[in-house]
Order: sequence, then structure tokens, then C-alpha cells
Amino acid sequence: VVCLVAYHIFFMLFVWSYWKTIFTLPMNPSKEFHLSYSDKESLEREPRGESQQEVLRRAAKDLPIYTRTMSGAIRYCDRCHLVKPDRCHHCSVCDKCILKMDHHCPWVNNCVGFSNYKFFLLFLAYSLLYCLFIAATDLQYFIKFWTNGLPDTQAKFHIMFLFFAAAMFSVSLSSLFGYHCWLVSKNKSTLEVFRAPIFRHRTDKNGFSLGFSKNLRQVFGDEKKYWLLPVFSSLGDGCSFPTCLVNQDPEQASTPGGLNSTTKNENHLFPAKPLRDSQSHLLTDTPSWSETSGKTEKGKVGKGLILEDTV
Repeated sequence: VVCLVAYHIFFMLFVWSYWKTIFTLPMNPSKEFHLSYSDKESLEREPRGESQQEVLRRAAKDLPIYTRTMSGAIRYCDRCHLVKPDRCHHCSVCDKCILKMDHHCPWVNNCVGFSNYKFFLLFLAYSLLYCLFIAATDLQYFIKFWTNGLPDTQAKFHIMFLFFAAAMFSVSLSSLFGYHCWLVSKNKSTLEVFRAPIFRHRTDKNGFSLGFSKNLRQVFGDEKKYWLLPVFSSLGDGCSFPTCLVNQDPEQASTPGGLNSTTKNENHLFPAKPLRDSQSHLLTDTPSWSETSGKTEKGKVGKGLILEDTV
């Protein structure tokens, strides 16, 4: 009876999380990131290069955009006609921009991103527990099979196949689940592992990491009672994320190498743009956000304080 109850609990949670991962639509950038009709016309009229970048800089002036391309340009999607929020990427399979895109998963025939990343993690966790449970309960009969302790019927071949299938899936799922647990602990996506985000001042592979506890809460939320259930509880809206970086004045144009030139206003307060309400509390236990001198700025960079809101 205990085994039957445990089996159906694991099976129900596995199917529930798998269903949510498949049928949860990936979130796309909100309307504020789409270019207006006049900006689109201006962009089409201008030749490629600095003139187009000037149009994009004007369009992105009031947006919480802090990452750049490798050349230091504004990240723009030609197919969706929008300024890409930070951590947003265009999926060639879905043919649309996905917020905090991790990867396109053929297992679920869906993009894994901000809207369903928690569901994907729970799907991996419960499928791993499901396979481990089957392998563990089948182990005693598998041993009897090799010691000729089972009757000579077709059932023993089913036992052998079930054990090998569950064990092999457990090995592959454990490595994949462990990898994504590491990603959550570092607040990274699969795409960001292969190409680190480029901020105005420099490339930083850990730019979005706020520490293990806060990284975990970004994905699973503040209420622990929802952590193990396939219900959406992630913090934020997918369009803004706090970072641990200290930036120069965000209104200042970037240099071609993606680095900011020296700002004249060294007493600038951070973050320059407000955090979204659903994530602002992640920064409440940080020190002061003000800079008093160039030396103070360098010291804060070394400490990795959480002082800026990025997407």
C-alpha cells in the first residue's frame, strides 16, 4: 500500500509538471519594447551603422536595458521589430523572442524560458524521482532474475527491461537535473553559459547572480509552500532583473567596445531606473546605493554589490 501511494504521488507530480512545461506559453516582451511606427520608419530610412544605433538608443532611453551586443550596440531583433530586454533571445524554432530564454527543448516541444522554467525544473526532479523509485522497487526482482529465483515465464523479461530503462533514464536525468540546479544557484541560463552577458562596462558571466538564496527565490518565489508544486511563483515579470554590478550612468552612451566612458557625475545614485515591485525586495538588505567618489566606486565593484536593475 505504501509503495502504491508513493508511486501515484510521484506519477501525478511528474505528469502535472510535464503538462505545465509543455502547455505554458513562453512569455514575449511587452509592448513597451516594441518600436513605434515612427521609430520603425526612421530605422528603415537610416543606413546601417551608427545612425541606426542612434534611433535605437532613443527608443531604449526609458527602458531598463543594460546589456549590449559584442560590439556594444543596442540588442535589436530584426524579425520581431523590438528592442530586446536583457536575457531575452529570439528562438529560431518558435520564431519569436522569448523572455529569459534558456533553450528550446525537444522533449517538451516548447521553449523553456521565464514563464515555464520552474515547471521544467520540477519536471526533471519528479521524473528522476519516478525513475529512481521504479528502479529501487524492481531491484529485488532483478536480482532474483539473475539468481534464477523467478519462475520461467515472460514476466522476468519485463522485469529486466523495466529495471534497465529506469536505471538508464535515472543516470541521464540526474546529470541534466544537476546541471540545471547549478544554473539556478548561479542565476544563469544555458545560453548565458555559452555566451556571457555583456554589460555596458564589461562582460560578466555572474552579472545576474545575487547569491544562492536570492537566486533560488527568483525562480521559485518567496512562499516555500509553492516550491514543490507546478504552479507559477517566480519573481518578476521577465523584463527586469536585479544584478550585482555597479554601472556608470545608464543614460550615457556606450563606447564601441561596450565600455562606458568616464562619467562626470560621480555622485550618481543606483539603480538609475526603479526595479519592478515584485523583485525590489531582493535588494533590501544591501548597503547604500550612493557613490561618493571614484575610489568608492572601485571598492564597490570589488565587493559585487547589488546596485542595478537589469532585464
